[in-house]
Amino acid sequence: MKVVLHICCGVCGIGTIERLHDEGHQITGYFYNPNIHPFEEYERRLKTVNIITKLMNCSLEDASYAPKEWLEQTANLAEEPEGGKRCEVCFRMRLEKTFLYMQEHDFDAFTTTLTIGPQKSAEVINRIGREIGGDKFLVRNFKKQGGFLRANEFAKRFGIYRQNYCGCIYSMR
Repeated sequence: MKVVLHICCGVCGIGTIERLHDEGHQITGYFYNPNIHPFEEYERRLKTVNIITKLMNCSLEDASYAPKEWLEQTANLAEEPEGGKRCEVCFRMRLEKTFLYMQEHDFDAFTTTLTIGPQKSAEVINRIGREIGGDKFLVRNFKKQGGFLRANEFAKRFGIYRQNYCGCIYSMR
């Protein structure tokens, strides 16, 4: 199956691309992350994603950096805790854009690396993905079966940049 994979960062990309390849899918990475702050961090993560997609024989589409809409949609949620309503808005924005890319480029399905993160709720992310794309969204929990641990081991072995926050200005606190 031809699958568009929303990729949030290099480490998360490693574990998910490997798992989807093992399932027999043809993967195109999609880097759309208007939440990442500051711009230098965005560039660093994009550079890392470019490295891992080449290492893992996966093409990549960069949707460009557009933080203004993200800031507008999350401004009234600045005081939300990590994992709260602000994160749901952020997940939805990124998955909607990935779904549109999937439709415009004749892919069979889409999914996201977001479920590999130990601080992120796979249940919430998968619910949002299904609301957006129905059965076109591949429901996964990539952190299962040691996915996050395996991705981190791979990143250490290859010297891949590993960030210490989700990316948004609010999580920097």
